[in-house]
Amino acid sequence: MIIGVPKEIKNNENRVGMTPSGVAEVVKQGHQVYIQHTAGINSGFPDEAYLSAGAQVLPTIEEVYATADMIVKVKEPIAPEYNLIRKGQLLFTYFHFASDKELTLAMIANKSICLAYETVEKADHSLPLLIPMSEVAGRMSIQEGARFLEKPQGGKGILLGGVPGVKPAKVLILGGGIVGSNAAQMAAGMGADVTVADINLSRLRYLSETLPKNVKTLYASELRIKKELPDVDLVIGSVLIPGNKAPHLITRKMLAMMQPGTVLVDVAIDQGGCFETSHPTTHSAPTYVIDGIVHYAVANIPGAVPYTSTLALTNATLPYVIALANKGWKKACKDDPALALGLNVVEGKVVYKAVADVFDLKYEPIN
Repeated sequence: MIIGVPKEIKNNENRVGMTPSGVAEVVKQGHQVYIQHTAGINSGFPDEAYLSAGAQVLPTIEEVYATADMIVKVKEPIAPEYNLIRKGQLLFTYFHFASDKELTLAMIANKSICLAYETVEKADHSLPLLIPMSEVAGRMSIQEGARFLEKPQGGKGILLGGVPGVKPAKVLILGGGIVGSNAAQMAAGMGADVTVADINLSRLRYLSETLPKNVKTLYASELRIKKELPDVDLVIGSVLIPGNKAPHLITRKMLAMMQPGTVLVDVAIDQGGCFETSHPTTHSAPTYVIDGIVHYAVANIPGAVPYTSTLALTNATLPYVIALANKGWKKACKDDPALALGLNVVEGKVVYKAVADVFDLKYEPIN
């Protein structure tokens, strides 16, 4: 199979879909890899490293798309890429269709095969290709939240961990999954007063037993969340419904309950966001203020630490890339039910129910 790795063109997206070591593994199995010139440079992988691993370098994104049977990338295609994608071409990347109708309709129109990292799901409901980036995003959410709590950045001017004689910041984490638990770990390590809210009691018990003692757990009813808001300093939104839009846990009216300079970090923005007032931002303009509340809603948080993120992501994706290249997408998905759940749009049909439901489109499951 011919595999293409284009350079990411989304704002400040510095990751790359394959590393030189991954390319070497794929080439060893008899496949060809074409990588766009400088695609890996911002992750610390120059063209020479890919050439040494057996890849061929193409100068333009157009040539990569025109050459490849399968495109392996990181973020969803954006508008300039839509017309480069061919009928029957396999795209293996993050899509987050439920938050982007334009993208969904474009992929339906070009009749490509869209296999989304974020909905590959094992029998135990774990999401193996989302976990590594959720770990990075969860940890970075605290790093970024702490930064924007600084007064010059628009925050309250509070040090997350406090100092002797001065209380630490209060951090509320909505969602106790991979993002939430990693955020809690980081915030606790920095000395903050941390509360994790979730509706899964089993998960709350697990977090209570495993996280440091400065992390408390809370059942996430609307009333209890409201009670936390008046004196909270940083809120992390990390609720995920696989393949579907995130619920709005903090509404516009609830902003008035918080003190000016409170920071909201919406890690769920890829799936529409879990704050009503969220809209996607970029690393070049990461925040905005509504009703005195600082909103951080960067849609590709891990893109700021591309070396770490690229290695973490490709460690997880490489076995699937090899399976798809060796078997073709039909047999690979038939052999692996987890991978099959990654199929969202196939040759003009929406085959993932949550995506069809969000946009009131026809759902046509693959038999």
